[in-house]
Amino acid sequence: MEKKSFSDFNLSQEILKAVTSMGFKEATPIQIQTIDAIMNGEDIVAQAPTGTGKTCAFGIPLIEQIDSSSRNIQGMVLCPTRELVIQTSNELTKLCKFKRGVKIVSIYGGQQISKQIYELKKMPQIIVATPGRLMDHMRRRTIRLNSLSHVILDEADEMLNMGFREDINVILKSVNKNRQTVLFSATLSKDILAITHNYQRNYKLIKVMNKNIPIPKIDQFYIELNSNKKLDALTRLIDSNNYGLAIVFCNTKRMVDMLTKSLSLRGYSVDALHGDIKQLKRDKVMSKFKNGNINILVATDVAARGIDVNNVEAVFNYDLPVDEEYYIHRIGRTGRANNDGVSYTFIGSREIYKLNNIMKYTKSKIKSMKIPNKINKIAL
Repeated sequence: MEKKSFSDFNLSQEILKAVTSMGFKEATPIQIQTIDAIMNGEDIVAQAPTGTGKTCAFGIPLIEQIDSSSRNIQGMVLCPTRELVIQTSNELTKLCKFKRGVKIVSIYGGQQISKQIYELKKMPQIIVATPGRLMDHMRRRTIRLNSLSHVILDEADEMLNMGFREDINVILKSVNKNRQTVLFSATLSKDILAITHNYQRNYKLIKVMNKNIPIPKIDQFYIELNSNKKLDALTRLIDSNNYGLAIVFCNTKRMVDMLTKSLSLRGYSVDALHGDIKQLKRDKVMSKFKNGNINILVATDVAARGIDVNNVEAVFNYDLPVDEEYYIHRIGRTGRANNDGVSYTFIGSREIYKLNNIMKYTKSKIKSMKIPNKINKIAL
């Protein structure tokens, strides 16, 4: 695909100025394929992995279509988690830096609903919301979506994984039928395709594969071992390297809870993060982790969405991720802000082929290593 600068699109000077101030020069492949299509009013289904510039891909054309003189909600972005809502709202706010009169409100659980009602009374044109809290406002009739013309489902597969399918159906059935609907998802499962068939019109399918995966400056290792040796391997790696902040990823909530308890009993400063933990506690856990009051965060993939901590020194894949894209998302938690990072992946003997698939997908080398003893540093 040919390179394209943002000035090659038919964009306002305000948006071009904002994009420049954000440090963006060339459009990414997903942006090249979607910006014009969305601005032309087409329904879009975009399969795009993490780190491809999705927010600007839908955010730029969404903001360009907003009537800033209107006092009605015209655009809605649905996200699976509070963290992603905040992250997306911040990005859209940056894009609106030079657009006068465009207001954005974040709607998510864990924040006092009275505060959100107050913000909604200021008549925003765009809302970014989690499905659950949006449904709460709809039941209370504290939000009006009768003028909604643009709906964006971001990370739709994760919303379905988190059990928001019924909420999404209710929301999409209750809003303006003549809206534009744009859906972004890392995977295109049968459930995702059911949404497209039920709620989109003559949608355009766009697929962007990661030909050049943006892997941060991270040393990647794997250790082949039996599952009953994982805990010892984890603690030896932490002890021998004296890591400050580390994130350990597990595939299930049950494993997160079990591992957190085991590490705590061994005297480690640790806490858990997964979908069953209430938002208030999740906020407290993240605050403790960011402030260094706990050193180890044990998390599931969905719960870790939106984590943005620059000084995470190591990531551990206690369980091999079920999808290559999750691997990229996990290890991307370290090596930020030009810092060095390291990742360790524990695998069983029957999982080596999955690891090979990850290496092919990411076009990176994951080196084999042995479990270090408690005195020595990494033993390659």
